[in-house]
Amino acid sequence: MTNTPPTLPEIKEYPLFSRGKVRDVYDLGNNLLIVASDRLSAYDVVLPTPIPGKGAILTQLSIFWFKLLGIPNHFLTDDVSEYPSVLHKYENLLRNRSMLVKKAKRFDLECVARGYLVGSGWADYKASGSVCGHKLPKGLTMGQELPTPLFTPAFKNDKGHDENISLEQAISLFGEKKIAELQDLTLGLYQKAQSYAREKGVIIADTKFEFGEVDGQIILIDEALTPDSSRFWPAQDYRPGQEQPSYDKQFIRDYLSTLAWDKTPPGPQIPQEIVDKTLNKYLEAFEKLTGKAYK
Repeated sequence: MTNTPPTLPEIKEYPLFSRGKVRDVYDLGNNLLIVASDRLSAYDVVLPTPIPGKGAILTQLSIFWFKLLGIPNHFLTDDVSEYPSVLHKYENLLRNRSMLVKKAKRFDLECVARGYLVGSGWADYKASGSVCGHKLPKGLTMGQELPTPLFTPAFKNDKGHDENISLEQAISLFGEKKIAELQDLTLGLYQKAQSYAREKGVIIADTKFEFGEVDGQIILIDEALTPDSSRFWPAQDYRPGQEQPSYDKQFIRDYLSTLAWDKTPPGPQIPQEIVDKTLNKYLEAFEKLTGKAYK
């Protein structure tokens, strides 16, 4: 078995607009077609073993949030019968894992909302007492809820690791007015989603959003509040000061950390047992958050 990352078949009728770690995006003129593969990335490496069905779960969960959050976004439809007719022959490929969306001018910025002290934020706090330039009180523990959620932008890198930048750097790149809008949108969306998720027994520890502009209006694009872009914790098991069980890809990161792998390509093959458990985490996140069984 090779270490070639799993890819989707090419759709030859339209040019490939971009290929990310997980998604293939096609240029349909005024709109884009986003197709979510079953590829899984960890530590910015696309692993050679796919997680079957993962792309469809991510797509359907994003669509759920686009509808629930009620702010302008790029989603148009995921009904393949409403796609251009030349795409109908790909229905089996596109069903559930694709979206027709508005083409937007993307801000090359990951808009991260952090509600809890975890991951790189915890490492930053231990080293400096701050998270991405935000000074925090002394004595906080790993996994602790922050006094207020933080907006921590990162410059987007489609090929490698996104680079955390300060608010001042973000302003120098995109302007004070735009960053103020993006910060307000990011924290507002996070707090609305967090409030909803807590009612479903899920803590959203952190998440990242992407935004673009259409006719001067900022809209939500890409994915939203998925296990790939967020940390989801079961609220009933939450205990600050320790690693938290999760419904996201932290499970696969934990497995990879047990291997003698230097976190550079090529990634290791993933055993079937770990594939199955990872998929179950994604399914559990979908079903807890939406309140319905995944079909």
